[in-house]
Amino acid sequence: MLAAVELRHWWYTGMRAISAALLDPLYYGRCDLRILDAGCGTGGDAHFLGRYGTVIGLDYAAEAAALVSTRLPGRFVRGSVMALPFAAQSFDLVTSYDVLYHAGVTDESLALAEVRRVLQPDGRLLIRLPAYEWLRSRHDRRVHTRRRYTAPAAYRLLSRAGFTVERMTYALSLLFPLPATARLLERFTPDRGTASAMDLPSAPLNQVLQWPMLIEAAWIRMGGRFPFGLSIMALARSPQS
Repeated sequence: MLAAVELRHWWYTGMRAISAALLDPLYYGRCDLRILDAGCGTGGDAHFLGRYGTVIGLDYAAEAAALVSTRLPGRFVRGSVMALPFAAQSFDLVTSYDVLYHAGVTDESLALAEVRRVLQPDGRLLIRLPAYEWLRSRHDRRVHTRRRYTAPAAYRLLSRAGFTVERMTYALSLLFPLPATARLLERFTPDRGTASAMDLPSAPLNQVLQWPMLIEAAWIRMGGRFPFGLSIMALARSPQS
């Protein structure tokens, strides 16, 4: 289902716009970067990253191979972010969207050390993490969330791994009251297996929900940041040689 909707769903398109707002000031017009999408899932973000260069997708899930094959033909590798199967200094840019939080990643420091190893000196990591433990919900149980973060905690995590944090902001901020209220209210209601938040809404509603995300992307592109939100976005630079 995810592969069918992630190119159109307002959350995915909005988050890709925010990624572009962080990456374009550095890489707009470039098409020569070597890029690793670590934890590529079904390949929607890897498809977007192709504007900057050649993308390799990596994911631990065996089912991802078939789903990604049409979006990244011949450029999918099955593997773990804690033991990246690539030589040192293989990439100019590594992206990792909602991966380190997962229960399957038992050692974030090891994963970040691996990212640093495969990055060129002065290469960059763009990472997205879920925000705030108090927002833990049924969705987190379904997707095996081990941890949610705050921006200061994410900053410390990256800094301890040797990265220089260049940009950090919360995201999905303008719409934040909606998911925050829904997640708090569900604590008082039974779980009846209702529809996923990632189901594609009607076309008009999908467009309406997308606009606040595009406004956020425009603000971030101008150098702005948000003090709260459902997710955290961080752009960090690896050390020089």
